[in-house]
Amino acid sequence: MHLRVVCPAELTERVVTLLRGNTGVADVVLLRGAAVDPAGDLVLADVAREATSTVVDRLTELGVPARGVVALDQTDTVLSKAVDRAVDAAPGEPTDAVVWQELRERAGAENELSVTFLVLMAIACVIGMIGVVTNQPVLVVGAMAVGPDFGPLAALAYGLVRRSRSMFLGGLRATVLGYGAGVAGALVAALLLRWWGLIDVHDLVKPHSLTDFVYRPGALGAVVAFLAGVAGAVSLSTSRTGALVGVLISVTTIPAAGVVGAAIAFGVGDDAASAARQLAVNVGMILVGAVAALLVQRGGQVFDQRRLRRRYA
Repeated sequence: MHLRVVCPAELTERVVTLLRGNTGVADVVLLRGAAVDPAGDLVLADVAREATSTVVDRLTELGVPARGVVALDQTDTVLSKAVDRAVDAAPGEPTDAVVWQELRERAGAENELSVTFLVLMAIACVIGMIGVVTNQPVLVVGAMAVGPDFGPLAALAYGLVRRSRSMFLGGLRATVLGYGAGVAGALVAALLLRWWGLIDVHDLVKPHSLTDFVYRPGALGAVVAFLAGVAGAVSLSTSRTGALVGVLISVTTIPAAGVVGAAIAFGVGDDAASAARQLAVNVGMILVGAVAALLVQRGGQVFDQRRLRRRYA
């Protein structure tokens, strides 16, 4: 990670001493008076990913973010013997390291209750509902891929693990209102489609050999949701975001919310209750899996840091 620090002159020596004293930091550069707004000195460094969270925590303790800037950028290629030594000295493996500040920013970005988020949730639930009533698993999978619901769940998990009240409450609000928008969108769409003669109540209550799993709670579905939560947390925290697509299409939260809306529109209480239970189980197990993954990662980092301190004691 490339670290850029803008700090007032009175903090510069402490910042430089902190960076030079960390074995996971290399290539420290100091440019005095280079910063104009906020005024101060500019400090640059390359930091092993495994050491980044610790370094940023120490900078925060010094009060740098409150009076200046701490910025991180992912670097794909660095040719430096000093960086190689820093990576070797840092605890753990780069691919497994969690930069908690980076994860907070990612989860926080997904926590924003925007019009775009609510519209995507509504559209995804409508697609999922249509997939169920027409017994088309392709549409169900497409709905799960469109739905942006994992972001708020990740924020919830982060808030629990890091004891961040703001992240937890933000994630809870986005989760509740997001699924609420999805249910409302599916309800309105079901009424319109019935009015246009495209679907009726029979399409919902008849057996769906390929899509019944969406709104019929089962033990295997709960297991899949738990594993998806683990995979989602790991992919977000270690920058392996390519795995998120698989996470999104492996659980049935979005189509279940869509069925809840359609069942309410058609007055089918049993199906509405069944789909709501499926939604609650999936959301709960995703959250449990994500929290478990983050706790294990945090524990692994603490162990690696203690082992490093013993090595250099």
